Amino acid sequence: MNIRTVSEKIDLSPTTLRYYEEVGLIPPVNRNESGYRDYDEIDLEWVNFAKCMRETGISIDVLKEYATLAQQGEQTEMQRKQILIEQQGVLDQKMQVLRDTHAFLDKKIATYEQHAKQMERIFKN
Repeated sequence: MNIRTVSEKIDLSPTTLRYYEEVGLIPPVNRNESGYRDYDEIDLEWVNFAKCMRETGISIDVLKEYATLAQQGEQTEMQRKQILIEQQGVLDQKMQVLRDTHAFLDKKIATYEQHAKQMERIFKN
């Protein structure tokens, strides 16, 4: 698959895809006879993984470390697992903040609704 097809399929710009490869967030992508990137299914899995992890807020450096470890093989599985566990903890914290914020907004909205009902009663009388 060429970079444009991957870009559309994964919803990342070609510039971002090139950047991910350049900084080592994904392994080097094979090139065709003309020198253009030729993504295969494994490349797509890497791009999807990198995109997903970036959406969790993982730093470029940590994701780069993960990719480097993955390319070293099975002997780094525990280190990679630990990186994922730590990122999951960060994500859990962010989700709790979002839940707390959502609950706060529920209360604020309820206050406005209660106020509107009081005003409606006042104007009816």
